[in-house]
Amino acid sequence: MPSWHLAVNFIQRGFTKYLMRYLFVLIVLIFTSPAFSQGYPNRAITMVVPFAPGGSADTIARPLADHLGRQLNQSIIISNRGGAGGAPGTAFALSAKPDGYTILFNLSTISASPEADKLFDKKPLYELKQLVPIALISSEPLVLVVKTNSPFMNMNDLIKEAKAKPSKITYGSSGVYGPIHLAMEMFANAAEIKLQHIPYTGAGPALTALLGGHLDISILALNNALTHQKAGTIRILGSWSSQRNNLIPNVPTLKEIGINVEYPNWGGLFVSNNTPDEVIQTLRNSVKLLSTNPDYLKSMENLSIPVTYLDAPEFDKFWKLDATRIGETLKKIGKVD
Repeated sequence: MPSWHLAVNFIQRGFTKYLMRYLFVLIVLIFTSPAFSQGYPNRAITMVVPFAPGGSADTIARPLADHLGRQLNQSIIISNRGGAGGAPGTAFALSAKPDGYTILFNLSTISASPEADKLFDKKPLYELKQLVPIALISSEPLVLVVKTNSPFMNMNDLIKEAKAKPSKITYGSSGVYGPIHLAMEMFANAAEIKLQHIPYTGAGPALTALLGGHLDISILALNNALTHQKAGTIRILGSWSSQRNNLIPNVPTLKEIGINVEYPNWGGLFVSNNTPDEVIQTLRNSVKLLSTNPDYLKSMENLSIPVTYLDAPEFDKFWKLDATRIGETLKKIGKVD
């Protein structure tokens, strides 16, 4: 073979090898670029709700999952993991692969469990630094409720009876240091009364126990309370709001009766802190669009759920301030069962 043929073959082999290397690098860049990651989500997402069905968190999460799923063009499946104030369910969500296919909807007491565990020298199931906030979704009042045949006609009746008979009046909660438990103990501490706490796996089962005559009082989020009030099964005696709510204008706040307590029951969306930035941004953008979506807003309005949207940076500041408040509250009221 002539020497010039050998030279041409050598050049061709070198060019082919160079071309293959170039194509390999190009493929790697494409598949690891932010543009390619826009394929998220390409399968169903699980939204962990660390409370039982029928409670406040579940009621808010269902229309959120439905409409956010439409926004992302994927199904979002609710996974209720109730008990112990939401701590085990939160830990479960954080144990999943941090790829955006497991997200967490939780309430304000997300801050309570780790703070309480630290306060009482227990190893926490999770730490707040493991969580990244996506957005604040809602903030609604908590209200104290009784069955319609209860002898307590107002908050003063209840306080008078509790002072006369310490630890006799029973209430149910969604678990130790869940929103009901924390709010009720704040009230009891400020009113200088003792109540008997019976924990359940969620606000729904606690309400069932109240309606079945197994509890004297309980706490509900306003949206759930209004549903049962309209059905004639409960009466609302008081509110943990900072001011009267126009949906229940005749119901006083605790502050109005001299009990200096308020408790905002907010709900927010979170992911693991190891979730890729581009996935977090996709979720943030989708919730932001959802916050002005007329169909979503109408579905929440129909449930009497106030949409209180904050994007991640503002929500993060809000959450840290609230976590500090909850930590101070826990130190004040001490260990409760």
